[in-house]
Amino acid sequence: MTMTETQAAQREASRAPLWRRSTLLRHACFAVPGLLGFWLLSIALDPFANLQLAQIAYTAIAVAGLTVLSGLSGQISLGHGAFVAVGAYTAALLLENAEWSLAPVLVVVTAGTALVGTLVGVAAARLRGPYLAGATLALAVGLPSLADYHGLRDLLGGANGLIVSPPVPPLSLGETFPLERWQSWICGICLVVALFLLANLSRSRLGRDMRLVREDEDAAALSGVHVARTQILAFCVSAGCAGLAGGLFAIVSNLAAPGAFTLALSLSLLTAAVLGGLGSLAGAVYGAVIVTLLPNWSTDLAQQADLPRAVYANIPLVLYGLVLILVILAFPGGIQSGVRRIGRLLRRNRKN
Repeated sequence: MTMTETQAAQREASRAPLWRRSTLLRHACFAVPGLLGFWLLSIALDPFANLQLAQIAYTAIAVAGLTVLSGLSGQISLGHGAFVAVGAYTAALLLENAEWSLAPVLVVVTAGTALVGTLVGVAAARLRGPYLAGATLALAVGLPSLADYHGLRDLLGGANGLIVSPPVPPLSLGETFPLERWQSWICGICLVVALFLLANLSRSRLGRDMRLVREDEDAAALSGVHVARTQILAFCVSAGCAGLAGGLFAIVSNLAAPGAFTLALSLSLLTAAVLGGLGSLAGAVYGAVIVTLLPNWSTDLAQQADLPRAVYANIPLVLYGLVLILVILAFPGGIQSGVRRIGRLLRRNRKN
């Protein structure tokens, strides 16, 4: 770009509205309508749908953290279910044993899991490719099983886990206010705040460093980027999001048990990130919607078809797999890339 073109671009940028020039303000302009839209959706839904909405929200938080780790910094993790477990158990212990209120519990859960993620990130920064995938896979398998370790069984409840009392809606909302709607509001607020912070992080210097590390570690190091520190910070942020999702999981499902944090959960989170589009926060929401609703829809469809039990039991898995294959074939870059492509086509047709 020549000097004249650079000056022209700077003049054009200076004439843009303030909300477009300020990253913080631009993201706030998306966050406020998002919060309003979530509220309108929750009051239009029945209790069961509100429960699903809460599940989508906390799943999207975990997927958003994972997409920052894998899509932005280029590190793979097959063990994020373990971080979700850390968040859920920490929340259960603080709520039930220490009797903390919900807001500080969620803050401490996020910070505590981020600290665990930092420790894992220190080890992960020395690993690459299949070795990193194997190490995180071992974390996903091994960490939740600690709950059944005989030295921790009394504290963590063993295989039965810990029961968590649901958060009681404030009396100002009325005595008959649905609990499921209150749970979805808590999860929705956390989701919007998490996406707002992650969106600003991706546009910050740290976000740019993560992209440089993802593209070429040697070139990033030559540019003055501390590669290991950037990768550790990416693990820290991602684990914090997974911990927050785990805390919300505990208050929505009222349980923190090792059976809820199997390897399938880690793979499901990674699937959601890939389906939505690695590195895209909007894609994290799309992916969370699919992995949350698709198993329920396919199960309902199999029940309505009145098929033999041997066939009925496999229908959800078959439909789940078909949808995954179709989405990947139609949008190799994830759903968000397809949305962008459709948007470009519409704008081109409008100009013509």
